[in-house]
Amino acid sequence: MKKHLPRRTFLRGLGTSLALPLLDAMTPAFARTKGPAPLRMAFVYVPNGIHMPYFTPSVEGKAFDLPRVLAPLEKHREDFMVLSGLTHHNGRALGDGPGDHARAAASYLTGVHPKKTAGADIKNGPSVDQIAAQHIGKASRFASIELGCEDGRLVGNCDSGYSCAYSNSISWRSETTPMPPEVNPRAVFERLFGNADFSETPEARARRQRYNKSILDFVLEDARSLKTALGPTDQRKLDEYLHGVREIERRIESAEKQPDVLPALDKPSGVPVEYDAYVKMMMDLMAVAFQADLTRISTLMMAREGSNRTYREIGVSEGHHGLSHHQNNPEWVEKIARINVYHMELFAYMLEKFKSVKEGDGTLLDNTMLVYGSGLSDGNRHWHHDLPVIAAGRGKGNFHPGRHVRYGKDTPMANLFVTMLDRMGVPAEKFGDATGKLEQLSEL
Repeated sequence: MKKHLPRRTFLRGLGTSLALPLLDAMTPAFARTKGPAPLRMAFVYVPNGIHMPYFTPSVEGKAFDLPRVLAPLEKHREDFMVLSGLTHHNGRALGDGPGDHARAAASYLTGVHPKKTAGADIKNGPSVDQIAAQHIGKASRFASIELGCEDGRLVGNCDSGYSCAYSNSISWRSETTPMPPEVNPRAVFERLFGNADFSETPEARARRQRYNKSILDFVLEDARSLKTALGPTDQRKLDEYLHGVREIERRIESAEKQPDVLPALDKPSGVPVEYDAYVKMMMDLMAVAFQADLTRISTLMMAREGSNRTYREIGVSEGHHGLSHHQNNPEWVEKIARINVYHMELFAYMLEKFKSVKEGDGTLLDNTMLVYGSGLSDGNRHWHHDLPVIAAGRGKGNFHPGRHVRYGKDTPMANLFVTMLDRMGVPAEKFGDATGKLEQLSEL
């Protein structure tokens, strides 16, 4: 007889605990077809806007075209929607003058016009992810996980009199409390897969490092014992999950051994030199955190807003922010397009990763509402209307992908977030500048 397991089952050993993914043994025989997989909410942010002529499909509905920036998603066209016409009015100046990059990031998940200050009296949020986390966060180890791929400070002036806290955080627990992203993959890994207190004791860590053992080595005996009580499908799922965890750990260890190509700068241990490896590692960490139900809410900033990082790996040696003010120079527009496409290729990797995780009769992507976009549309002119928005996944039936949907001029982006909160079972009568729920998202 197949062993029945509670959803919150852990492998344990020598001060370490490891949450398990969703297994068939955790599903009662009378469970509904869609199974017990929880609904997740995730957001991926790219800075400095996107060159919209290369992003926006010319055709609405299911027969939509894929312009150059969307082309990397061709394989996944049935797994996402393009939503056009959404606006963050509160990202605009509204009498506060310059500072559009700070306002773009600050308003992105809040729908709020941030207070213009470079001091400690910041005021913004809360953000949609944190509102959801406050309501459903107790169902998992972590209410939310905030990830980033570029370090940034939270104090000082980062954009025309706006605090750095605005540019470097899209997640806000409250009006005055930003949730800065964790940019060190090792720190994320240790947080997810440490001991029952979410971090190994100094003694346990020293012991593991001394014998060059992985966290998995400590739980192997428990894993072997569990496998004997599982069916063939669950045994395969467990093997795949443990392999995935070990692969992330191996990649982090490899990154820690890489020589620092910029010796004058402090580089957090575990950060790969190659940007694509860095982003993919963070995406994998988000996926495995969802897979093990360690959290159901997560954000990822692929770079901080106003980022001026270079992308030499794709032949772009100039800074991203500087290029975004291309003034219609064809050469600069071409380089911005390359950056936009590069980011989209990485997002395509994320979709592939989420689709590879099987959950019941579907996949992790089927059980996720995943939004990709930027707080600016035209970075050259600092436009906050007609934003680039991709809504991916099926969200357990709450998203109906494979379409391009165009909304009326200046439809609040906050309407999308109110709708997502509603689908998560979170009441949100008032959020940002929302005027109501967004139609045409669900399955038809």
